[in-house]
Amino acid sequence: MSTAHRTEPAGVPPEIEQRIRAQGAVLDMAFTQSIYMPLLKVQRRDGVDVSRDLVYGDDARHRVDVYRPQQASGHGAMLLFMHGGGFVRGDKAERENIGQYFARQGFVVAVANYRLAPKAVWPAGAQDTVAAYSWLLTNAGRFGGNPERIFLLGESAGAAHVAAATLVRRFHPQPGLHIAGAVLISGVYDVELEHRARRQFGVATPDPRNEPYFGTDVERYPEMSTIRLIDASPTPLLITYAEMDLPQMQVQAGELFASLVKCHGFDPDLRVVRGHNHLTQLYSINTGDESLSHLIAEFLKKHV
Repeated sequence: MSTAHRTEPAGVPPEIEQRIRAQGAVLDMAFTQSIYMPLLKVQRRDGVDVSRDLVYGDDARHRVDVYRPQQASGHGAMLLFMHGGGFVRGDKAERENIGQYFARQGFVVAVANYRLAPKAVWPAGAQDTVAAYSWLLTNAGRFGGNPERIFLLGESAGAAHVAAATLVRRFHPQPGLHIAGAVLISGVYDVELEHRARRQFGVATPDPRNEPYFGTDVERYPEMSTIRLIDASPTPLLITYAEMDLPQMQVQAGELFASLVKCHGFDPDLRVVRGHNHLTQLYSINTGDESLSHLIAEFLKKHV
């Protein structure tokens, strides 16, 4: 078969990849923003209409921005994206690039805020994910979306929330969670493991990210670890982690994948985001680097 007309997705620009590899598997927001903020300031915003700060719940953090393509797609599929931030920070405005990029791919994209720790503790994130999903389901027609084609996406802490909301039946809304699929990007799925393997993972004590959300009573961590609570029916899933991700994120992605396949009848996709670390992978979207966005788009289009 001829490959003359095949277009490969653009990867990390070599000069950026070199800098990321030199940093290694670290959480360095200043470093990440020094690379990507100049690129995101001039990111593409054409062909997309945006409605900001729409209310989906009672809390001040229950706000969502909706990005919709100016030229409607045939499928009308919708994405709900939950940002990261170690359970204690983060804002939907920081993920405008997600909305802009995937709206140009023909999706209606809702980028949501949710309640943060320590004010909001487990399972607030899963509850807010379901509340935002329910709002999007009700308002799909308002944005030209298809309520039968909603995908949930989350990164880091947001992936933890999406995983719990998707895989644990007790968090589902009363009519059920009827989604087209979910994407989990470098999430926390086993807080018990992160606690028990603090030394191996290099997690600080006290833990500045997990403890504000899951609490300090480590005896309760098993009952808050999604990996132990899975009881939902199989749905299409994409699990990803970055090549230079934090060790605990890489291990938990594999652990979740194995558990879903061996014990719960799922058939998830598992992909590695080449050339990136935990933070840079998300910031790269809508800058011309398709290392992560291509993997997500490929999954979405397969299940739309």
